[in-house]
Amino acid sequence: MEPSSDAGAGQDHIRRTPLTRMAALAGAGASVGMNYLKYYGQRAVAGGSAPAARAALDEANARRLYQTFSELKGGPLKLAQMLSMDDQLLPPAYAAQFAQAQYSAPPLSWPLVRRTLEREFRQPAEALFEQFTPQAAHGASIGQVHRAQFQGREVAVKVQYPGVADSLASDLRVVKPVALQMLGLREADVAHYFREVEARLQEETDYGLELQRSEELAAACAGLANVRFPAFHAARCSARVLTMDWVEGEALDRFADGAASQAQRNQVGQALWDFYDFQMHRLRRFHADPHPGNFLVREGQLWVLDFGCTRALSADFHDRQFALLDPALLANEAAFAQALRGLALLLPEDTAAETATIVALARASVELLARPFRGESFDFSDPGFMRAIYEMGEASRQDKALRRLRGARGEAESIYLNRAFFGLYSLLHRLRAEVRTAPLPRGGAAAV
Repeated sequence: MEPSSDAGAGQDHIRRTPLTRMAALAGAGASVGMNYLKYYGQRAVAGGSAPAARAALDEANARRLYQTFSELKGGPLKLAQMLSMDDQLLPPAYAAQFAQAQYSAPPLSWPLVRRTLEREFRQPAEALFEQFTPQAAHGASIGQVHRAQFQGREVAVKVQYPGVADSLASDLRVVKPVALQMLGLREADVAHYFREVEARLQEETDYGLELQRSEELAAACAGLANVRFPAFHAARCSARVLTMDWVEGEALDRFADGAASQAQRNQVGQALWDFYDFQMHRLRRFHADPHPGNFLVREGQLWVLDFGCTRALSADFHDRQFALLDPALLANEAAFAQALRGLALLLPEDTAAETATIVALARASVELLARPFRGESFDFSDPGFMRAIYEMGEASRQDKALRRLRGARGEAESIYLNRAFFGLYSLLHRLRAEVRTAPLPRGGAAAV
């Protein structure tokens, strides 16, 4: 292997033990908490609240948290990435800082990458590839990608950060209070969702599992028009390293923000819609990490790069969840309420007033989110559609009656399903694409 350029740049160490990682997270959390205490103390003395001062405080705290998360990588950085997908979920300063997690996580230095390669394959690094670029081409939450040559082919080598898998559970225990505070949630009400997130993140650290799922899902989706997947090289894959063909292309968000024609936007948007529709309703397992960094556009085709996060849907949950799309159910108040009970969105202990509040919100949500399914096609360029979704979410977060509700609502399976659909809608809106949304015919691959 011939290094192609200077290998000295990059983060030269990473905290690996639970104790040192917990200390870093606790230090960041304490710093943020102290800053807010000072702010509220000053506000109490001076009276009133200066928006500029609060914005500056949020920016400083967001920068402090993101710096710590990016240095630790793993679970904290993944959480930042997940939260940044919805720019209405967090205060603007936090959303802007955390959005960096989708592309620009500070990379590890070559010596640390080299150590991982040699530990995984028990060979000198020079014997593994004909050429290897020591600077990372992309940095993410769980690992970073390097460009290399293997058996005469250009390949992408994803190398997992040291210690990420071993420290994930302890990381999330420390990050959880920070996340709950930012989102205004109670731990008892969302504990099942945190368990779900932890389980999926643990799977993401198993590159052997990712290789298996990538090959299975790529084979299953082979009949979809304009959807492509890179080939893997098993001889250079392990539990902490993945090697696949290098794909030249344009990141999906950059393509969307560029000068593509409407026909090109529609073609890529159709491929994205068909990809998710096929997974949800045929395979019952789907790509659950739909941020733009996981997709490339090349010559009008959508390339799917990462299957680290997938989620299976049980047949029972799938049927109960997608039954909400039936207009007849919305028209039958008793049946609709019963469907919400079946999804644990209504609980036996809810009062009549609470039940009415939840049913009204759920009805409005379904009527809005199901619009793409109501006709043969849907124009995601409509700014009113995504704006209505954001405004509904913001109104729900500010609704005092909803904030007073107690109980663990919803099923754990729903968190990644909702994430996938929100990501899908957001990407299609950014593409300004009009797509055919009629259900695909049963019994075969996508008809396009």
